[in-house]
Amino acid sequence: MSDTGTGTEAEALPSEAPPLDDRPRDALPQKVLPRAEAVPPLLPGPGQPPGSGPGGTTAVDAAPEPADGGEAPGLGSFLARAAAGTAVLTVLAAVLGLVRDQAIARYFGASDASDAFLIAWTVPEMAATLLIEDGMALLLVPAFSLALTRRADAAAAQGGEAGGEPDADGETGPHPDPVRELVAATLPRLCVLLMAGAALLMAGAPWVVRVLAPGLADPGLAVDCTRLTAVTVLTFGITGYFSAALRAHRSFLPPAGVYVAYNIGIIGMTLALHSVWGVRAAAAGVAVGSLLMILTQLPTLLRLLPLARPRFTRFKKRASRTAPLLGLTVLAPVVLFVVSRQSQVLVERFLASTLPAGAISHLNYAQKVAQMPMVLSLMICTVTFPVVARAMADGNREKARQRVERDLALAGMVVLLGTAVVLGYAPQIIELLFQRGAFDTSDTEATAQVMRVYAAGLLGHCLVGALSRPFFSSGRPTWFPAFAMGTGLLVTMGAGYALTYRFGVSGIATANAVGISTTALLLLMGLGTRVVP
Repeated sequence: MSDTGTGTEAEALPSEAPPLDDRPRDALPQKVLPRAEAVPPLLPGPGQPPGSGPGGTTAVDAAPEPADGGEAPGLGSFLARAAAGTAVLTVLAAVLGLVRDQAIARYFGASDASDAFLIAWTVPEMAATLLIEDGMALLLVPAFSLALTRRADAAAAQGGEAGGEPDADGETGPHPDPVRELVAATLPRLCVLLMAGAALLMAGAPWVVRVLAPGLADPGLAVDCTRLTAVTVLTFGITGYFSAALRAHRSFLPPAGVYVAYNIGIIGMTLALHSVWGVRAAAAGVAVGSLLMILTQLPTLLRLLPLARPRFTRFKKRASRTAPLLGLTVLAPVVLFVVSRQSQVLVERFLASTLPAGAISHLNYAQKVAQMPMVLSLMICTVTFPVVARAMADGNREKARQRVERDLALAGMVVLLGTAVVLGYAPQIIELLFQRGAFDTSDTEATAQVMRVYAAGLLGHCLVGALSRPFFSSGRPTWFPAFAMGTGLLVTMGAGYALTYRFGVSGIATANAVGISTTALLLLMGLGTRVVP
């Protein structure tokens, strides 16, 4: 399935306009034209072969922009293809994720060993949310979209003469390229911070385990697994950065395929080394799989955005002039929102660590399966988020509002259908997926019961994922999502402490559903007045 679209609007896809150099000389514009009329292909469009970018000869026709500022006629079909391709890879990754969980359940069951691994699994789980799925995307997709808009504006202002092959310094004409300037201003610093964070986590693994699961039977095993998974702080950060850059350039398939590579790494290491390393083999697989995630995206990234030699002497000056604002005022609200959201899982596992062995595993398996409909529904929002961000960067709030309304309707329909399936067939699903080896009938019954409770909060999880993106699409600081998520987290904590003693793992799942639904309601109430009225 290709991730290219036909007839996409020129404003949203500046890289897909016909190259001016291929037109007859007398057809070249004699004056500055509006951006929708003349935009040079500074980079190859998504899915275009090499040579279709700067200086290339391959043209892809772009649909004219509607006069009313709405969506171009071909944009819907392009997004549908991108969503379909992304969904296929997401389903494949989910299937491999189930195979991964089946392998762990088969060899380790719901035991102290699996609980130790799942405590260590908190690290990549948190890192994936912060650095791949939400945090990095919410921060960098708007930034790259704004850089692409600035590139298109500069090209239009120069009458289409700003293109050309980049020189040794990564420039594409008389003025620096805003996209390359953004990369130069952010990627090196990010790598240094991520390496420091990974090293700090490895050194502090014993303390982390004590905080996350004070009642764990074998903390030493959890510490070993945590140190192995700590490498994902670096690798997931680079993966998330690459994903945001590719999605902003309308290339969706490589980012969607990263979890396929990730799960292959975990499965391979678990099958090959479980008899030698025990559950540590699965933790080592997390590290190997995270490296494969980077390699999955690297070829496409280098084709769309060739790396240039950095110019450190002019680095700071250029970044301040051309790069979108990525300071603490923009970063802090995103990080606080993502950390508060992922902290729901931390609260669950903290409470479950006080219950009998296997409780954390039951929660984990139930959550993984129950949230499958939510993950599929959010693929729609993942594909359209760059469209919303580009519309906000261009000041077209009406287009952004229409896109958000369609996304909410489609995502809600998908997740409600999935919820009905989960409620009706929970025992059969768990038995089919996990009941083998050390995972017995009692584990199936306990997991199915928890999964049905989790299903009550699936719509809330879906709405939080869909509603948070418009808030951050403008690239400006906004604290309301963090406030809403923090409020929901407090509700989860209060309900969890009140219900766990009496209802066990079902009480924890109930608290999760109540807390996330509270957040979804607050975001829905605040969306119209703050983002897209």
